[in-house]
Amino acid sequence: MANSKRKIQLSLMMFLQFFIQGSWYVTMGTYLGQTLNFSGVQIGLAYGTAAIAAIISPVLVGMIADRFFSPNRVLAFLNIIGAILLFWLTRIDNFTLFFPVLLAYTICFMPTMSLCNSISFENLKDPSKEFSRIRLFGSFGWIGAGLLISAFKLEAFSTPFLIASSVSLLSGIYALTLPYKEPVRIIEKVNIGHILGFDAFKLTKDKSFLTLLIFSALICIPLSFYDSFTNLFIVDEGISNAAAAMSLGQIAEVIFLFTFPFFFKVLKYKGSIVAAIVAWILMYGFFALGAQTGSSGFIYSVLPLHGFCFTFFFVAGQLYVDEKSPSTLRNSAQGLITFATYGVGKYIGTFVAGNVVDNFSSDGSYNWVSVWTVPFIMAIIFLIGFVLLFKEREKKYYQIT
Repeated sequence: MANSKRKIQLSLMMFLQFFIQGSWYVTMGTYLGQTLNFSGVQIGLAYGTAAIAAIISPVLVGMIADRFFSPNRVLAFLNIIGAILLFWLTRIDNFTLFFPVLLAYTICFMPTMSLCNSISFENLKDPSKEFSRIRLFGSFGWIGAGLLISAFKLEAFSTPFLIASSVSLLSGIYALTLPYKEPVRIIEKVNIGHILGFDAFKLTKDKSFLTLLIFSALICIPLSFYDSFTNLFIVDEGISNAAAAMSLGQIAEVIFLFTFPFFFKVLKYKGSIVAAIVAWILMYGFFALGAQTGSSGFIYSVLPLHGFCFTFFFVAGQLYVDEKSPSTLRNSAQGLITFATYGVGKYIGTFVAGNVVDNFSSDGSYNWVSVWTVPFIMAIIFLIGFVLLFKEREKKYYQIT
């Protein structure tokens, strides 16, 4: 009974946290472009704040949650401050102020994802079997937010930020009811490295951990092509229901999050990540075939693969980091994987994808075959490198002394 109650608590935590981002992130471009008349460059910079924040804050916040405060209280603080900043964004109509306030908000928000993961891992008996089904409610939250915004046609208004602000405040208060974890007290003197969260980087002394971290960042470079240009590609190919078509990936994500424990039992960490990269290769290859042949069938057939890729790549990586990290670094380690993927990987990927698309476009016409060939080849190279270099190990956690 106690375990079931705990799972319900964690599921609601995930639902609320992903509902917050799902409220404003997808529709922000429409609001900034149509209502505030920001330029394309300014909109791009606004979306880039998430990657910048993922580089700056998760490891530092993870260290605070490991050493000084219970993770649930850190989560509460970040969400309540985030609620104030989101509300402030609804009152700003110029880019000069909008950008730094949005950056401040994303610096608060990005660590909450890794905190939710570490809180879940800490309170589940068997994370490899149970976590994906807890994380499933995050997808429900994201989808629910999107349906709400679409149902009331709020895309071009500041209302999504107001909704996100309200839910962020609610989530902050709710976080205080989550299980309390006494911070690990370490006798050694705290230095600047501890303060900045550099302890987590000691985990990279293990070659397999370092390999996972590097390839997690690398594979997010071709992933950025999907995030940034799939919607434009689908519309350009004449598929009118682009948003609905892309939701096939979210539906697949829900299905695969539920079934992940069964696959994971067979594939383990390496197999799960390899399967995700292979699926991304197939997706980009079929995108190129769809562009070459003009057949939308190729495109529709692989859109659900994104949900498979996202689940198997990110969940397997997060589970691996949790299992191989000592209790004194669990929050910092989850921050480190967020730093590598959502931070470094996606930040570099945004620039690479943008330059590739610019290189293969002219006067509003895009050479999509060439565009999708680039991430296709990149993913193949990264797959080969990962298979050759990553060695799955059995020991519970790394010695970092």
